[in-house]
Amino acid sequence: MRLVDPRTLPQLMSLEDHEPTMVEGTLGPRNATPAGEEGAPGHQHHTFPWVVTLLAGVLITTIVVDVIGNLLVIVSVFRNRKLRKAASSAPSSTSRAIAINRYCYICHSLKYDKLFSNSNTMCYVVLVWALTILAIVPNWFVESLQYDPRVYSCTFAQSVSSLYTITVVVVHFILPIGIVTYCYLRIWILVIQVRRRVKPDSRPKIKPHDLRNFLTMFVVFVLFAVCWAPLNLIGLAVALDSRLSRAIPEWLFTASYFMAYFNSCLNAVVYGVLNHNFRKEYKRIVLIIFKFHC
Repeated sequence: MRLVDPRTLPQLMSLEDHEPTMVEGTLGPRNATPAGEEGAPGHQHHTFPWVVTLLAGVLITTIVVDVIGNLLVIVSVFRNRKLRKAASSAPSSTSRAIAINRYCYICHSLKYDKLFSNSNTMCYVVLVWALTILAIVPNWFVESLQYDPRVYSCTFAQSVSSLYTITVVVVHFILPIGIVTYCYLRIWILVIQVRRRVKPDSRPKIKPHDLRNFLTMFVVFVLFAVCWAPLNLIGLAVALDSRLSRAIPEWLFTASYFMAYFNSCLNAVVYGVLNHNFRKEYKRIVLIIFKFHC
């Protein structure tokens, strides 16, 4: 038996790691990653430093705007009585709750006060949060939350279970989009009928501020659909045909992920741009903060 000099052991191990061997039917290094799986979670991942800096900047900006924006919304609602309505509690839940609330308020105004009394509204909000938390629980059993080197964070692994991915996309995106689209479509039809005075004798009265609130919520819905559609459609495509996971460019998945993440900071901005009461309260809060520091 020939003795090996300990000083040459690291070099020998390095040569062994790069010794040609069969990987998925092709010659390659012993520790090579199979072709087509470079971007898959759990595999070695290389990227340019400027990409990491850019993604980190987007992430930090989103978090900062999200935190500051939501604090401004909360303080504005607390300070302004006009914003303390059932409609103002909807943004804290989901787009479905907002759409159903607006649909009942505009299309079924006579039943609205009974359906959305203070006690009922609190029950709806608690129910929505309970269902949201309940929807997260299956992730722990399916083990679908995994670290993805493409986005440098733990996220939903679309390739773990095709059936579960399809269920998530349908329940959390396609179904809500269908419900919200129906509600807003009915509201638009009613608004057009009122404007054209199709039924002048019995037409419902829609106040200007109600219309502005509806437009604000509609913009929030459109932004939600636009930001979340790419990621959900990619997940649905991969679940239906796993071979597509290798055909989808890495940059496309990364962009769709950060688009969905960026949506969380847009709502407060939309409220300030389209809602006069929110915009006025934002200005007051900012002025108070600057006066306090000065």
